[in-house]
Formats: sequence, structure tokens, C-alpha cells
Amino acid sequence: MTEPTMRERMLAGDLYLADDPDLIRENAHAQRLTHAFNTGDPTDRERARELLCELLGGFGENSAIRPPLHVDYGYQTTIGARSFANFGLVILDVATVTIGDDVQIGPYVQLLTATHPLEPGPRRDKWESAEPIVVSDNVWLGGGVIVCPGVTIGENTAVAAGSVVTRDLPAGVLAAGTPARVVREL
Repeated sequence: MTEPTMRERMLAGDLYLADDPDLIRENAHAQRLTHAFNTGDPTDRERARELLCELLGGFGENSAIRPPLHVDYGYQTTIGARSFANFGLVILDVATVTIGDDVQIGPYVQLLTATHPLEPGPRRDKWESAEPIVVSDNVWLGGGVIVCPGVTIGENTAVAAGSVVTRDLPAGVLAAGTPARVVREL
């Protein structure tokens, strides 16, 4: 039995090394596409959509993202229909990032699947891993929200601006703070 490649390890959620030639090539492809998207004519919605459809694993009908956008790989991210992301979205999509339908994402939101070992030795040796993020249908993430690895946000939930979401949030609530806590049901 052959050892899994670093890409296979990454996709499985295992520890991997990001300086693998295949991963470097895939990241460079994503960087070229995001550069074209980020520097393109902001009124050319057709070209922007073409680039996002090529970059992302799925990009729903009538969805929009305002540049700049930053991703690690792109193909690990899917965005549902009628969703909107404002300026400055960062998606570290080492693991899958699933954004549902009718999601509203404020400016400078960060969706961070990447994580690193707590032990200093493996971290020094550049091992890393990731955990998926799910943003369910009709969620609103206020400006500057940070969503940490492994988090699922339930449908119809709103997260207040500047919050840091470190664990799952149920459906139909308002959450706020660092770490984000449920303030009330909606």
C-alpha cells in the first residue's frame, strides 16, 4: 500500500505539509483566478461570474461576491443561490466550506478551516490540517466575523459584527461576542 499524497491527506482532514508541489500548483491556480477577479472591471458581472464559477467548487445562481476575495484553493468552497459576500472575504478552504442559499456576508469576514498542531515540534515542522465549515441557508454574518475551523452555523441565524465563532451555533438565533454566544432566539 502506498503512502497517501499530501493532497490526499489534506482532503481527508489529516495532517499534511502544504509545501507539496501539487498543492503549490493548485494554490497558484487559485491565486491567478482571484487576481483576475480582484483586478477586473467591477461592472463586468458576467466576467466576474465566469471567474468565480471556474474558481469555486460551486457558485449558485444570482449570487455575488465583491472583490477583493482571497482563497487557498477555491474548489473546496461552494456557495448556494442568491447569496452575497461584501468586500474582503477571506476563505481558507483547506477543508470544505459550504455556504448555503440566501446567505449575507458582511465586509471582511474570515472563514478559516486551517488549523495547526498545538505541540511545538509538529508545528515547527510545518504540519497542518483543517476542519470543514458550514454556513447554512439564510445566515447573516456581520462585518468582521471570524468563523473558526469545524464550525457549523444553523439556518436563519445572525452573527453580530466582530464576533468570533469558535463552536457550532444552532438555527434561528442571534449570536454575538468573542467567543460568540447565543444572545436570543429569532
